[in-house]
Amino acid sequence: MIDRLEKEVDMLERHLQVLRMVLDNEPIGIVKMSNETGYPHHKVRYSLRVLEEENLIEPSSQGAITTERTAEFVDELDEKLDDIGDKLSTMRIEDPAEIEG
Repeated sequence: MIDRLEKEVDMLERHLQVLRMVLDNEPIGIVKMSNETGYPHHKVRYSLRVLEEENLIEPSSQGAITTERTAEFVDELDEKLDDIGDKLSTMRIEDPAEIEG
């Protein structure tokens, strides 16, 4: 169960790193992103597809570019991540004796 969550967080981190590269370097292509991040081309391509499905980027003849929705998403991102962090913090079991009952 936790392993799946960790994999999802890792994938989200990759998607956000790819989005950050587009924001900082648009237009930017898969090869450059792969070379700079160290992620294989297929993982960068998948992240780009996810970001495109969310309307955060769009393809151009010269590489990925941001959309009108990107700025709004970025503005809300920190708050959403803080909310998720708070929710995860409430899931902690501080005292192992609580489990034993």
